[in-house]
Amino acid sequence: MPKILKEILIGFVPVLLIFLAFIGVNIIPVLLAGGLMAGLLIFAKMRGGIAVGASSDRKRKKGGPSMLTFDEIGGQDHPKEELMEALNFLIRHEEIQKYGIRPLKGILLTGPPGTGKTLLARAASHYTDSVFVAASGSEFVEMYVGVGAGRVRDLFRDARTRAQKENKQSAIIFIDEIDVIGGKREGGQQREYDQTLNQLLTEMDGIYNSDSPRILLIAATNRKEMLDSALLRPGRFDRHIQVDLPEKKGRKHILDIHAKNKPIHKDANMDKIAEESYGFSGAQLESVMNEAAIYMMREEKVEIEQRHMSMAIDKVMMGEKTDRESTQEEKKRVAIHELGHAIMAEIVRPESVSQVALTPRGQALGYVRHNPQEEQYLYTKEFLEEQIMIALGGAASEEIYYGGRSTGSSNDFEQALNIVQTMMKSGLTSLGIINIDMVTTEELMKVNNVILEQLMTRTRITLEQHRHIFDQSLEILLTEENLSGEQFRCLFRETSRLPA
Repeated sequence: MPKILKEILIGFVPVLLIFLAFIGVNIIPVLLAGGLMAGLLIFAKMRGGIAVGASSDRKRKKGGPSMLTFDEIGGQDHPKEELMEALNFLIRHEEIQKYGIRPLKGILLTGPPGTGKTLLARAASHYTDSVFVAASGSEFVEMYVGVGAGRVRDLFRDARTRAQKENKQSAIIFIDEIDVIGGKREGGQQREYDQTLNQLLTEMDGIYNSDSPRILLIAATNRKEMLDSALLRPGRFDRHIQVDLPEKKGRKHILDIHAKNKPIHKDANMDKIAEESYGFSGAQLESVMNEAAIYMMREEKVEIEQRHMSMAIDKVMMGEKTDRESTQEEKKRVAIHELGHAIMAEIVRPESVSQVALTPRGQALGYVRHNPQEEQYLYTKEFLEEQIMIALGGAASEEIYYGGRSTGSSNDFEQALNIVQTMMKSGLTSLGIINIDMVTTEELMKVNNVILEQLMTRTRITLEQHRHIFDQSLEILLTEENLSGEQFRCLFRETSRLPA
């Protein structure tokens, strides 16, 4: 019987019996019949050698994760080192006791989706030779009070039972999306979430009531700021390990891992693909290699070529090509819009344009793929203003040629607004150093409009000065529908030499 159905019956049957008794119905025969059926069911299970705990145990084993080592996880060298150091406390338990070191109770993995937090937890169980019990935060949330807390108890009990049955010295419990049950508690009436969290805190406090098996809780979230402070304090989650998006070297490592079981052409340049996939997570990079193999199969090739991987990057970033047919005039407007982005990018970030395309993908009728020169973590005011100008380049070019804008600039404006907000929070605007929550919306919008209007004017003037590049490149782009970064730069350099 499914667990949800059992829980519904547990909640419904007592209410039904009370109601029948209230209206005068004799419920004693019903109780006797129910007791007899329950007794027969338990007897049948015992005869079959099936216990409730063992049944769920076998389900976990059957659906359990395959073995995974840290060497098979790419792009996360620092998180792996920090996690392995924490796990050594679990392995060298007797040695650390000599130094008076308290074993860690919990490790919290934080970072964007797809960066490998779950993979790190699985590799941790292999590294420590531990039983691995996994659950998602959503599994503990039910409408019935006390169900979530009971499931937390069952999870820890299951980990201990499995470790004892398999003669393991330790067990690792992994809870994904822990923010679902570990969110900040509000004052007033107790919620079901609060009871579940309270039970989790109690279980973590009681982890070291017995020496064996040793329990380590690993949890993952991409919303650490939402977690309750009682969960984050030392003695609960002792280590907070940030699992960020991989840098270029890490992306190359991840691509190489996922290329091992695929036929790669000898001329394929993985360094170039790692460069073009800036900002991709490990999950996206795995998808790039998978989609590249699909493109190879479609074309009935025997090896994955460089262009297959570049096409795969476009698909993962923008979505699959669509069958939408644009009119010639609409196509021309899209071309002017995308050339505005590309020309502005080439002016302020030389060599940064990777591709200019008029191919509809996802919701976009065309796009420019940018290729950053190097990893960057700090941004100056000048850099952010140039980034806004690149975003506004499409709308500015439409104004130059058509005297007005179109709805195609909506995503560009959203990007520009987000950058302005970052500038405000960083004290890079006329507002100075502020708490953005203490400034009125009217004042924020006033500064926002001043910044965007000034940068739009600068963008329009800059593109007007390079109008000859539009005139020379437009016809070629409309014909080819796709220009590589090198093709575009060749046209850019040639037309830049021509007299204005």
